[in-house]
Parts: sequence; structure tokens; C-alpha cells
Amino acid sequence: MSNKKPNILFLMADQMAAPSLSFYGHEVTKTPNLSRLAEEGVVFDSAYCNSPLCAPSRFVLMAGQLPSRIGAFDNASELAAETPTFAHYLRDAGYQTALSGKMHFCGPDQLHGFEERLTSDIYPADFGWFVDWENFEERPSYYHNMSSVTQAGPCVRSNQLDFDDEVTFRAQRFIYDYARSDQERPFCLTVSLTHPHDPYTIPQEYWDRYDHDEIDMPKVPYSRDLMDPHSKRLRQVYQCDEDTINDEQIRNARRAYYGAISYVDDQLGKVLTALKESGLEEDTIIVFSGDHGDMLGERGLWYKMSWFEGSARVPMIVHAPGRFTPGRVKQSVSTMDLLPTFAEWGNDGQAPDYAVPIDGRSLNPHLTGTGGHDEVIGQYCGEGAIAPLLMIRRGRYKFVHTSPDPDQLFDLEADPQELTNLAEDPEHQDRCKQFREEIASRWDLEQLHQDVLDSQRRRKLVARANMKGKVTPWDHQPFFDASVQYMRNTIDLDDLEARSRFPHVTDER
Repeated sequence: MSNKKPNILFLMADQMAAPSLSFYGHEVTKTPNLSRLAEEGVVFDSAYCNSPLCAPSRFVLMAGQLPSRIGAFDNASELAAETPTFAHYLRDAGYQTALSGKMHFCGPDQLHGFEERLTSDIYPADFGWFVDWENFEERPSYYHNMSSVTQAGPCVRSNQLDFDDEVTFRAQRFIYDYARSDQERPFCLTVSLTHPHDPYTIPQEYWDRYDHDEIDMPKVPYSRDLMDPHSKRLRQVYQCDEDTINDEQIRNARRAYYGAISYVDDQLGKVLTALKESGLEEDTIIVFSGDHGDMLGERGLWYKMSWFEGSARVPMIVHAPGRFTPGRVKQSVSTMDLLPTFAEWGNDGQAPDYAVPIDGRSLNPHLTGTGGHDEVIGQYCGEGAIAPLLMIRRGRYKFVHTSPDPDQLFDLEADPQELTNLAEDPEHQDRCKQFREEIASRWDLEQLHQDVLDSQRRRKLVARANMKGKVTPWDHQPFFDASVQYMRNTIDLDDLEARSRFPHVTDER
């Protein structure tokens, strides 16, 4: 690894399912920019989130700690301001840290180590989206429903397009401003788009990139026989009965989702172009990943919130051809491993003195071909669950446990579609017993369940109270000082033009 501290450009896409991308074998989607990164970089073939829901997954990614350690239970959980994130560690190491786009922070702290947030967030910062396990049958209005599927199709504009267009513009501006500012500190810029997250709608240009007849249907269609208890609860949560949607609507939703993937590819391509034009490409490690996937109708399920592959597997690419030999990593890793990886890049390749225990493990042994782990630990405590839903992915096996339901064990090498639950197979009883004993040793499940309920009760009260009387929002308000933008009489016009032009021009040309 070079002695120079590298810039880090962290690119994120929301609800981007790894199985839907061409560099993971999908035959329909078109992603020339991301495919180039994959060809020139290190691709992790078995990367997972640690909690398949937006906010918990992102908090774990930022903190390098499991959800139960930081209270990352659902989309209204608060990431405590005292929790160190990769932005804190890098900033402490001398980095300029910035975020353009979504991170779904809830609570008054909307920075969490970032020096700058270039945009607001697309999601609310309050506790209003709390989950209430004690009143499971009372369905909150903010839960997913099937309108994203039944109304799938092209659009001219959408809320998410407005957001991601701004995210991309602000990221480009940051890179250009950095290049012409002669900044001595390295940067860590996180660019986090909200596409291809539902609703499944995208402009005609991207809708037309895919022929209707080429859109593949789910490999594993809905079947009553496949409905484990958690899957049944998920379909109840998003109001999906057996006659709610038809094949045409499923195909439309997948077509719009693929169009959104191409939109993401184009937007990230603009950011990558800015990096190259600014002469920063060789000094920058580019990382691409996501927060969770999307079932897209597989097994009759949609969105995320389960430990099936479509929901929990995410793309992960590390692109730095001058540092890491391009290739593929087969072992299972997770987004929780990004914090120690980033922290080592910012600390001359060595682990810093962590202020708290870190559950993630560095990816650098994988990147340098010197070993690496093959394990993912996951916890899900969001909507659709009625008790903590735990997952261990190790070697060829995935084990899923929640106290109210039967266990699930899948051999992903022999059964990549997860069609055969081996938990009751006599030949696998010893393996299941070992997994159960490991779970019992890792967690006090009764206490964890109580911690989740206590957190839900607290946030339910705070959310209700804070909406009465005068409301003081926690949402991040980006500030742009117009007095120092463009042409102003506080600076000579020639000096302004010279400072703003890139590359800089001298009179000796």
C-alpha cells in the first residue's frame, strides 16, 4: 500500500440488489460505468448488509458495530452522537469528510463526523417512523404497500429524481472545488443516491433502455409452500394478497427498477468523470456498495426486510488498480467491514486505536491477497418482525433464527435459490445445534427483545410529543453562502476568474 494517504470516494445506491447487476451475472441490466469499475477493481461476490433496512444498515456501516450494540433497530432509531463513525476516524486522521445524499440519520446530530453535508436528507430526521411490535396489527401509514408495484411505469419527474439530481450535482461541485482549491488534506466524499429504491418509476429515457419482452420474471415465483412465518408477516405488512398484483405489474416494476439502475449508473458516471477531469483518479480509492437489496417479486416478496439473498446481498467493489490487483473475492463479508477498512487506509495501512469495540473486520487482507474472513453476522428488528431475527452466513451455509419461528438453514452452494430448508434434515442437526449454541452465546435474546421494546416505547412517546405545539425540525439544512459565490465585489474579477478556472492558466502559456 502506498505511503500517501489516498482520497476515498464512497459511492452508494439505495436498495440495489446484487443479483440484479450484470457484473454479478444478470443478463438484462446495463451498467457501463459500474461494470468498468468491476473489471478494473476487486469485486466481492458475497457481500451482505448486517440489517436489511435503510437506517439500521447505514448506521452499522457507518459505525462498524452490530445493531444491538448501537440501538440500530428500525428506520426511526437514533445513532447516538457519541458513536464514532468512519467519518470521525478519517477526520481525526486529517481527512476532509463530506456527504452528498442520503444517510437516514435520525435525531439532532445530522453530521456524525462529516464536516459538510452538501444536501439535506430525503427521509425525515425525527422518530415518526417507529416500529411498534406491541401493536403489530395496527399498520402505520408509512409502511410499504403495493402501490409501488401496481403503479409502476415511466414518469417525467419524481421526488427521488429531484433528490438524486441534486446529490450528483453537489458531488461534482465538491470534486471540482477540491481540485482548484489546492487542498492539502485528503478527502473522503460519500455520494449516496436514493435510487433504485421504490417507488418503481423512472423517466421514459431509462424505461426505453429496456424492451418489455426482455424483462425477466422472478426465478422463484410466489408459492404458498415457500411462505415461512416471517415472509407471511412481510406480505401482511405491505398488504400483498394473492390477487393484489398480476404478472404485467410485476414485469413493469422490474423494468422500472432496471431503468433506475441505469439512471444510477449514469449519475455515478458523472461523478467519476469529475474525478478524472480533476486529475484525482489515480490518488483516489473508489468504493461502491449499497445498504440492502430488493426482492423484486422473488418468492412473492418485495422490497427488503428479510435475510433472503435478494434482500440482504449487496454489491461491493473496491477500485484502485494501482494499489489492489483486480479480481473477485468469494468469501462472505459485510458492509460493517467498511469502517475498519477505511480507518486503515487513513492510518497508513494500520488499524487505529479504536475508541469502542469494532465488530467489523478489515477487508484489506482480501484486497491484498493475504487472507481474510468468511463470515457475516446479521440482526433485523424492524417492521415485519415480532422478535429479533438473527442471521449467520459462514462458508456455504446461512442460518436464520428468530424465537417465534422455525429455524432456517440453507446450503447456498447447492441451493442458491434457498428452496430447501435443511433445519429439519437429520443430516444437519449437529450443524443447526452448533448455530443455535453460538446464537445463545452471542446474545441474550430475551434482553435484546426487551431492549427493542423499550426503545420503541421511548421513541413513540418522543415522536408524539414533538409533533404537538411548536415543531422544531432536526432535518439537516445545508447552507450556501451567496456572498462568496460567483461574482462579488469582495474579490477582484480577474482574481475570481483565475481562481475559478480549472486547470489554472498562467500568462506564460
